[in-house]
Amino acid sequence: MQNLSNGIFPKGEVNPFGQYFVGTSYLNMLTTDGVSIGNVTFEPGCRNNWHIHKAEKGGGQILLCTGGRGWYQEWGREAQELHAGDVVVIPAGVKHWHGAAKDSWFAHLAVEVPGEETGSEWLEKVDDAEYSKLP
Repeated sequence: MQNLSNGIFPKGEVNPFGQYFVGTSYLNMLTTDGVSIGNVTFEPGCRNNWHIHKAEKGGGQILLCTGGRGWYQEWGREAQELHAGDVVVIPAGVKHWHGAAKDSWFAHLAVEVPGEETGSEWLEKVDDAEYSKLP
């Protein structure tokens, strides 16, 4: 099992948004000047709750995967396996979740797309039974 504690960016501290995650994740904000970019590292099996990035104009999020193996899923669609080098563009208003595979650490840069009246709406946890079906 790959440990990403020595990834290309330091993993940072335990994620202060941990109440919206199953398992432990770490957050290292790389910049909040202009465009907010955070390095998020997930322990094996860790994932965030379903959530929506809201915006009146613009907004959304881009995930730049940097290590390990993880998952991304939009509501009503199949989960998509993620690896280092993958890029996920998440438009504002799309309900989704992302996190690590059961057997792998996972890290991505979370780039907040600038917009007007932006914010995140945190929703229900990912169903454990559905998550456990993922390889």
